[in-house]
Amino acid sequence: MITLTCHGAATEVTGSRHLLTVNDQRVLLDCGMHQGRDLAKRLKRDSLPFKARQLDAVVLSHAHLDHSGALPRLLRRGYRGPIYCTGATLNLLAVLLKDACNLYLKDLERDNLVRKRRGQKTQNPVYDMEDVLAVLEACQVVPYNLATAIGPGITLTLLDAGHILGAAMVHLALDDGQGAPLRLLFSGDIGNADSPLMRDPAPRPEVDWVMMESTYGNRNHRSYPATLAELETVLEAARGGVVLVPAFAVGRTQEVLFQLGCFYHQGKLTGWHVVLDSPMAIEVTQIYDQWLELMDPEDLAMLSREGSATLEAFLPCLHLTQNTDESMGLNRINQGLIIIAGSGMCNGGRILHHLKHRIWDDRTHLLFTGFQARGTLGRQLVEGEKRVKLFGQPYAVRAQVHTLGGFSAHADQRQLLAWLADFPGPRPKVLLVHGEEGAQLALKATIEAQLGHQVAIPEPGQTRVLRS
Repeated sequence: MITLTCHGAATEVTGSRHLLTVNDQRVLLDCGMHQGRDLAKRLKRDSLPFKARQLDAVVLSHAHLDHSGALPRLLRRGYRGPIYCTGATLNLLAVLLKDACNLYLKDLERDNLVRKRRGQKTQNPVYDMEDVLAVLEACQVVPYNLATAIGPGITLTLLDAGHILGAAMVHLALDDGQGAPLRLLFSGDIGNADSPLMRDPAPRPEVDWVMMESTYGNRNHRSYPATLAELETVLEAARGGVVLVPAFAVGRTQEVLFQLGCFYHQGKLTGWHVVLDSPMAIEVTQIYDQWLELMDPEDLAMLSREGSATLEAFLPCLHLTQNTDESMGLNRINQGLIIIAGSGMCNGGRILHHLKHRIWDDRTHLLFTGFQARGTLGRQLVEGEKRVKLFGQPYAVRAQVHTLGGFSAHADQRQLLAWLADFPGPRPKVLLVHGEEGAQLALKATIEAQLGHQVAIPEPGQTRVLRS
């Protein structure tokens, strides 16, 4: 028997966790964190609804924390098996998991101080840096397109998903002794084919089942040329002020740097200084430079034409802030500055300090370049909230807020349909994951009407029999 239980990213975008059972083998696809504000409280409430010691393998689609962030807790609870991923994903994990752990421990320390003042019992950490290091030691690198046996009757092949560096679609051939192996493709996050740097998603193999992300299942992105034109318009309108860009350290930051580099060489960035104010994003960008062979050949050719061997060199007006003193010094500059800082959903990081100093100023332009999950400050801002809380204090929102949908690293509805339509052979059955309910229902109806696939939307914790 082959079953699948979705313990996360089921009718929601974050917390990707899918438990696959093949006879007596248990394989976990992703082990992601549920994102939102107040990390310490969120992790305390977020249980792992399966026994870590009973898992035989973990397969990781990519390094984003909503797909990888709960791995340290899994090892804290006793998991001792392998974690399969690409080499670039392993490099990124070392940065993201360490950073997330440091942020969590700081949040916990602050919460425990409040508890002490109230005479309440303090909380122990649910994981620490030793667990992060254990995750990295457990990782086993699997190159793209190499079929690898990961257990009795289970063969894994990772395919380029075109999402971020190292991101993979997970193809599994599952032999349960009931005839030909059942073939399952877990999409992970499907890349936006219009975005720069990443290659297009790899060709799909013939399969029986598809677990498909649906983040933008109910809408299409603005075209990339239109998005770049809008970015030009925002920069022109912001002259005399400051542009704040909350950016994800992995993927979005590098894409924004590349496009600003293109603007620079086209003479469209005159008078602007760009600051990358995120030690983690700086480190990630350096990792991207180490894996240029995985990038889109046309974009690499553009770097070469301008004599640039790295993304940093491609943007000569870029300044990197390595310490907090440099970051705080930016508060004294009130024009001609583009500040790219984490986090992308305004959950934490240096972007919160920049918002504190500038969100009440109508000369500030706040530029969002990616999806904002429910419960995040970023979601409040893009939905037009006029007052928000920062560090426990209320602030008026007078900054001008812009959303550039074309910068998304996720495929939109049009691209998702084209991705699904490109499978060879008979139509596979489809399970929609990693999407909010409205997006999933819209995508399900469109797939059934236009492509004729059988589509289901798993509920959280629901077990589905793929083959009895």
